[in-house]
Amino acid sequence: MTTRNLPAVGILLVAVALSAGCGSDDDGSPTATPSVSSEAAPTGLPTPQAAPGADGATPPSAAAQGTTQRRPASPPPVVLPKRPASAPGAKQVVDAFRAAGLKVPRPKDRSVDCGPDGLGLGCSELMATDAVTVYVFPDETSASDIAETWGGQSYRRGAVVLNYLEAKTPAADRPRYEKVLNGLR
Repeated sequence: MTTRNLPAVGILLVAVALSAGCGSDDDGSPTATPSVSSEAAPTGLPTPQAAPGADGATPPSAAAQGTTQRRPASPPPVVLPKRPASAPGAKQVVDAFRAAGLKVPRPKDRSVDCGPDGLGLGCSELMATDAVTVYVFPDETSASDIAETWGGQSYRRGAVVLNYLEAKTPAADRPRYEKVLNGLR
């Protein structure tokens, strides 16, 4: 046999193997044995048995339960640190601004941005408005560090930081926001 004939012989062997596996002696009558489906366990191999549960009952087998649905892996939800009990919540601060007649247009709860998928600042709560952004941190040290980073564009009282970096609030109006924050308990 020459090397020229090897590819032809390989193709012939594959064709014979496929035709032998695809043939069926089933004449369509109800007494014929059913063919093996792709979901059935292969014959000749032992089927694993489930161990009895604590109550002595054997749980149903995987085949009896059906197929397992695969779900895409999703990251666990971000758990933000709790704000101190002594600190007002970000929404409470924004509501106090509104009650004092200060502008807080388009408030949005953006607390999800506090976590690692957002800004990663480690805050507990975050409410953004077009006038001021209110951050509540889990402790005063974290709040102080961020306020120092933002310099003159922020104000801190306890664990709450007011950020004016992206705000449209004139510098002359900022003391009014700070006074309302100072009045909260």
